Amino acid sequence: MDLFQPEPADLRSLRENAPVHRDERTGMWLVSRYDDVRAVLADPRRFHPDNALTAVTGIPRPVLRVLARAGFSLPPTLANNGTDTHAALRRLVARFLTPARVAAMGPRIAELAAERLDRLDGRADLHPALARDLPAIVLLEVMGIRDVDVEALKVWSTASLELFWGDVTVARQHELARPAAAFHQWLTSRIKAADPAGDDLFGALRAQGVPIRDAAGLCYFLLIAGQETTTQLLSAAFYAVLRQDGLWSRLTEPGVAAACVEEVLRRDPPVSTWRRITAEPVTLSGVDVPAGEPLLLMLAGSGSDPDVFAEPERFCPARPNARKHLAFGFGRHFCLGAGLARLEAEVVLRETARRFPELRLASTEPPPMLGLLSFRAPLSVEVELVP
Repeated sequence: MDLFQPEPADLRSLRENAPVHRDERTGMWLVSRYDDVRAVLADPRRFHPDNALTAVTGIPRPVLRVLARAGFSLPPTLANNGTDTHAALRRLVARFLTPARVAAMGPRIAELAAERLDRLDGRADLHPALARDLPAIVLLEVMGIRDVDVEALKVWSTASLELFWGDVTVARQHELARPAAAFHQWLTSRIKAADPAGDDLFGALRAQGVPIRDAAGLCYFLLIAGQETTTQLLSAAFYAVLRQDGLWSRLTEPGVAAACVEEVLRRDPPVSTWRRITAEPVTLSGVDVPAGEPLLLMLAGSGSDPDVFAEPERFCPARPNARKHLAFGFGRHFCLGAGLARLEAEVVLRETARRFPELRLASTEPPPMLGLLSFRAPLSVEVELVP
């Protein structure tokens, strides 16, 4: 099984035959059954998040020096934080993602989608046309962060994802380290210059007295994950829904777009795996795992567990328990941006279907896929447009 390009059959085989299995190539224990994955995420005492942001491919000293010269660091803040500081930092970020604040972004998301749909004609690739920059703009606005070069942010964030979650060569690591370092330097300078009385995330971090190093590490992960995973969700949603006979034209019906988003999250989550470390000896599905071992939680596989989801391979927007999936995690590290991601995907799907009710895929060939350890989604969704 290729962990960087998993197939549904591979995930099914793992779940059925080796639900807790040590992968010799990576040294990680693969955990694929829903109940086991949920139990790990729910128990921060026995399963620590310290390795959540650790580079999958070890970074050699010459590349580390490039990062060090930029003051690069990823201290425990959110996703990789099992310490007592996690709760306060999470509350600070959550102030910008309240249900009311997220809901108020609905018209703005529709406006951004309409602007991009106006430019389409004939044949288009929905990844660059709709999915690529819209989530970044939305995230920056909801966080109150202004004067950002969105194109530069996308370059920085895609490079960072590949550097930390890719199966990359040393030469490629050198290439990726430069934009990753530039992003961290930019964040550090912006946070240092932020007004503690301001209404943005940078100012809130200063007002709270969060050390610059910790603030930059928090924002580094947040401004990557908070928009790259939504870009991936949009592409996955377009591709999944357009492959279902007769479903696209129903997206404008009440509730259908939102239900489709949940099925995409269940079957094809953009965050396909996540990591933990055992803090003590544990037993999962009858398998003993020693303390200090890295676990790879197969989020994508857990969403197709037949013990939880009936007919799991079937795309069923009417599924009553679709939201039981673990695509946004579970427990104290549940994704803070889940509501915003859901809203963006729902609105963009619905607005696109309203404008192009007879939209169809331009090819039956599978699209190229982003294949990182924890992130998987179409890199292209070629469509034919019928106004």
